[in-house]
Amino acid sequence: MTFIVPLAAGIVECRGGMLIHSAIIAREYGISCATGIGKATSRIHTGDRVTVDGYLGIVTLS
Repeated sequence: MTFIVPLAAGIVECRGGMLIHSAIIAREYGISCATGIGKATSRIHTGDRVTVDGYLGIVTLS
């Protein structure tokens, strides 16, 4: 995962919390990360525009 994070604008995780690996890596790279977003992989598809608010943990599909 650490190889593709620099290419990402944000990270959305289905499980976990503030101390999971993806949240820590996102913090190191300074990108937004929202964790504990259930069913995210079934709702977000390739090409979808997604807004990730890492502070509030809100993911919005446009």
